[in-house]
Amino acid sequence: MLSYCEKMGRECYGKSELPLLFDISILLNNSREIKDVLNPILERVCTYIDAERGLITILNRNNSVLTIEGYYGLSPEEKDNGTYKIGEGIIGEVVRTGTSMVIPDIDDDKRFLNKTKFKKEVANYKVAFICVPVITNKETIGTISIHRTHRLNYSFASDEKLLSIVGSIIAQAIRSQQDKLEEIQKLRNENDALKFSNRPQNIIGNSGKMHEVYELIKSVSATSATVLIRGESGVGKEMIAEAIHNASPRKGHAFIKVNCSALPENLIESELFGHEKGSFTGASEMHKGRFELANDGTIFLDEIGDLPLTTQVKLLRVLQQREFERIGGTKTIKVDVRIIAATNRILEDLMGKNLFRDDLYYRINVFPIFIPPLRERKNDISGLVDFFIEKYNRIHGLNIKRISSSAIDLLMLYHWPGNIRELENCIERAMILSLDGVIRSSNLPPTLQTAESSDTRYKGTLHIALGQVEKQMIIDTMIITRGNVSQAAEIMGITERILGLRIRKYKIDAKRYKILEYGRGQNQDKDCPY
Repeated sequence: MLSYCEKMGRECYGKSELPLLFDISILLNNSREIKDVLNPILERVCTYIDAERGLITILNRNNSVLTIEGYYGLSPEEKDNGTYKIGEGIIGEVVRTGTSMVIPDIDDDKRFLNKTKFKKEVANYKVAFICVPVITNKETIGTISIHRTHRLNYSFASDEKLLSIVGSIIAQAIRSQQDKLEEIQKLRNENDALKFSNRPQNIIGNSGKMHEVYELIKSVSATSATVLIRGESGVGKEMIAEAIHNASPRKGHAFIKVNCSALPENLIESELFGHEKGSFTGASEMHKGRFELANDGTIFLDEIGDLPLTTQVKLLRVLQQREFERIGGTKTIKVDVRIIAATNRILEDLMGKNLFRDDLYYRINVFPIFIPPLRERKNDISGLVDFFIEKYNRIHGLNIKRISSSAIDLLMLYHWPGNIRELENCIERAMILSLDGVIRSSNLPPTLQTAESSDTRYKGTLHIALGQVEKQMIIDTMIITRGNVSQAAEIMGITERILGLRIRKYKIDAKRYKILEYGRGQNQDKDCPY
């Protein structure tokens, strides 16, 4: 068996652990994030002592849960299964007691929970589990452990000693970085407290682009100016309108919401402006419109780009003079109402097609606010996910505790054409599908899956994949040239000799693509391959 030094291509003197420990120290010193080097550290340790699998768990101070942050010999999915409470299993017990534990045979010890589904692959060998605490300042902050196969009468003392030394090195590095991170976080919190003190309570998001939106909300809320909120469907335009109303002097009055695209064209005027009794068939009594109900408050006209032209004319009058008549009425009704409109359509294009009035556009576009799509503010995803988990735990009576790191990675990679609404639906679905209180990548919709998470990665090498593409390209070109190798080579930009070599390499029968001069009948169209 090759020693660590031989495997790493280094010269060692005697049976010393110094090269390994030196390597680990260099990795830690050169890393900006400890978690980035935990896997390489485990790989070196497992290589040195010939272990099949290694784990490093770190204790989360906030929820007292241990999660696997470094691993060797596991898949990402197996790694996600490795969460432990203090006192749970061998790992949890090591953290509780602060002392190492050696399990010579995991099959004979019920305390070994095998959450990561270790499978013994060597017959007539036993599998041992060695777990030591990672301790700093008399506080256990995690564990480092290995699985290794062995025969009877094997001594684990040297393995346990080495893991303790490595654990001590890691502990010092983790504590140092945690202190730095806590100081940085403290400064960030102080900065965020100043920077986002104007963030509306009903909106989730601390990204820089949303901060710009909050500044606009703060500026316009104290006025009665008409606001036009623009952005893609699902970005939360209604939430922005509500935030403006709640921060305005009209907060104690009505906030009336109208979805212009959801109202039938023959009823929209009645809904907005009201009607008198008997003004049309079915008008059995007087009906107050939304503008009248919103008096002294705010009316939110969502999807204003879908308003019919006839209604746009009446709306323009309300904007200009703050007055209107009910359908079938002669009395002019004056209202003091603030108008906030929203649309996901490009109004300028509608104006060019005479579907939206120019004068109405200029009246509602007094103070535009553009809401960035979710793909441009992905830093907000984590906070939104936490909010939705809490929301649907309450609504559906669920007990989802967390979302796995691999699932968060998928959420961050996705482009979110449906924005926050799509994210909310995605999280609700994943929560319902979860069986163990954790949202995993497998619970997410297929549209979010990657080749790795769905296990659909290409199994061949790049050389094989390129060969298949080349073969198919030759076949397609031979079909076009009807088996003429010279023409095919010219089309493909290579010599006839090279194409001939490729044809032999891929065992392509050029003759099968040739078209005989007389084909299947002398009267057959020459351009027809059959």
